[in-house]
Amino acid sequence: MQSIRKRLSILLAVFFVLPAPLLAQSGRQPVPAKNGMVVSSQYLASDVGRDILMRGGNAVDAAVATAFALAVVLPGSGNIGGGGFLVYHGADGETTTFNFREKAPMAATADMYVGEDGRIRDNSNHDGLLAVGVPGTVAGMWLAHQRLGKLPWKDLVEPAVRLAADGFEFSWALLGASRRFQRNAERDPLYKATADAYLKNGTNPYEPGETIRLPDLARSLERIRDHGKDGFYKGETARLMADFMRKFGGLITEDDLARYEAEELAPIHGTYRGYDVYSMGPPSSGGTVLVEMLNIVEGFNLKEMGHNSAMYLHVITEAMRRAYADRAEFLGDPNFNPEMPIDRLTSKSYAAELRSSIDLFRASESDSSKFSRAYATYESEETNHYSVVDADGNMVAVTYTLEQGYGSRIVVEGAGFLLNNEMGDFNPIPGYTSTTGLIGTPPNLVAPEKRMLSSMTPTIVAYGGKPVLAIGTPGGRTIINAVMQVILNVIDHDMNIAEAVEAPRIHHSWLPDRTRIQRVGFSVDTIRLYEMMGHDVYYSGYWGSAMGIFIDYEKGLLYGGADSRGFDARAVGY
Repeated sequence: MQSIRKRLSILLAVFFVLPAPLLAQSGRQPVPAKNGMVVSSQYLASDVGRDILMRGGNAVDAAVATAFALAVVLPGSGNIGGGGFLVYHGADGETTTFNFREKAPMAATADMYVGEDGRIRDNSNHDGLLAVGVPGTVAGMWLAHQRLGKLPWKDLVEPAVRLAADGFEFSWALLGASRRFQRNAERDPLYKATADAYLKNGTNPYEPGETIRLPDLARSLERIRDHGKDGFYKGETARLMADFMRKFGGLITEDDLARYEAEELAPIHGTYRGYDVYSMGPPSSGGTVLVEMLNIVEGFNLKEMGHNSAMYLHVITEAMRRAYADRAEFLGDPNFNPEMPIDRLTSKSYAAELRSSIDLFRASESDSSKFSRAYATYESEETNHYSVVDADGNMVAVTYTLEQGYGSRIVVEGAGFLLNNEMGDFNPIPGYTSTTGLIGTPPNLVAPEKRMLSSMTPTIVAYGGKPVLAIGTPGGRTIINAVMQVILNVIDHDMNIAEAVEAPRIHHSWLPDRTRIQRVGFSVDTIRLYEMMGHDVYYSGYWGSAMGIFIDYEKGLLYGGADSRGFDARAVGY
C-alpha cells in the first residue's frame, strides 16, 4: 500500500508541475489554451509547431514548421514528395488559399495507363514511377511563408532537420508499413532505397520504441533549409530525383521540377446560418461541394431533427448525393477547365432547387445511366490534416498528402523522401465510365502540367469577420462529408470541438448508391428507420481523423480537438 501511495504521489507531482504546453487533449474533452494551438496527427509535429508559436512565430510559420516535421515523423502522409492545400484567415479579416497540388509531368498523356486491351496496364496509375506527380509541398510552404510568414525560413525547417538527423521514436503506427517495405524490397530493386531508409540495416523492421534516423532525408531538408524552394526544385535534390526517374523508367525531369509553381487563389466562400465558410477551390472539389451541401441542408431544422436521427441522416445523405453528382460532372483543374460553373454550384438559389427535389420520407436514386454525371475516381483515405491558431488569432488549415499510405512507397535514392502516387487521381481511361469506379470524362483526364482533382477540404469558419473554427480531415472522397458533419456538429448541435470530431459519421458519394456507416455509434433502430426510407447501407470501421480548433472569444480561450481515430494525434497549446 505504501508503495502504491508513493507511486501515486510521484505521478500527481509530475502532472501538476508540467507546463501547460505539454498537456494534451484526449477523447471528448478539448484542450484549452490562451495563446496558440497546433492540432495534428503526430504529437512530435504538434510540439514543433507549438514551439514556433512560443518563439513569436505566427500561424503560417507554425504551419510551415509542422508540415516539414510531419514529413519526418508521419511518413505515411506527411511529406515533401506530395502536395496539398492551405487555407488562411487572418485576425484582420484577410482570407486566402495556397494551391500546391501535384502536377502531371510534361511527358504525361491522357492514355498513358491504357494497355492494348483498353484496360489499365498493371495498375500503373497507382503503382510504380508512372503514378508519381511533380511534388508541390515545398513550393506551397515557401509561397505561403513569402506572403505571410514572420520568422526566418531556416528557423522553420531546422526542427525537421534535427528530427531526421538525430532520430525519433519508432511508433506502433509505422510497424505495418515497415513489413510491406520489406516485402517490396525483396521483389523489386525500385524499392531498395525505401528499405534502406525505413528498415534496420535495410532488412528488418524497427520495433516500437526504438530510435529511427533518416540521414538522407535530413540532408534533403538541409538543402531546403539553406536554399528555400530552390533547395528542392533545383540543384542536388532535383538531380537525384531526375536521375532516379531515368534509372527506373519514370517521367519527371529536372525541367518538370524547375517549372513547378504553387498558386495563391481566392477561397471558395459560402455562408451557413450567419457564419462565413472559407474553403479550398479547384483543383480541390472540397470547398465547392461543402458549400453546396451546407446550402442545401440550411433549409432544414437539423437541430430539431436531432443529431444522427434517421431523418437527419436521410437529409444529409440526400445533400451528399446531389453535390457529389455535380462534383463528378463539373470539377477539375481550373487552368484546364475555365468554364466550371462554380458560382452556380455554390449559390443559394441552386441549393433551393436541389432541396425541392428531396422527399423527406423516401431516398432518391442515383441514376447510374447518366454517365455524363460520372462516378468519382478512387482516392486513398491516407491523407493528413492539421490546424493552427496563433496568439493574434490568425488561423490556418492545411491538408496535404502522398495519396495512398506512404504514397508510391518509393524513396528517392540519396534523397530519403517518399514519392506520391497522385497520378491515380486522374481519370485513367479516356471516354470510359463504369459504375465500378472508373470514369473517363474530360475535366479530370491526364494532361501535361495539369493538377489532378482532389477531395481535400481544409476549411475555416468565421463569424463577424473573425475566424472561429479551423477543420479538416484525411479520408479520400469521405473528406468533404466528414468536414460538413463536424461543422454541423458545432453550429447546429452545440458540440465542443472534441465532441464534434469524435462523433460517428456517415458517407454517401452519389455512386455507388450506398451509405457507409461507422460500425460503432449508431443504434440499430435508427439504421432500420433509415433503411426503411430506401437507403442501402454498409458498415465499416473508423475513417478520417479530423483535427480542429475552436476560438471562444467570450472566454478568451482556444480549444483544440484531435480526433482519436488518429493513432498519434494530439492537440497542443500554450
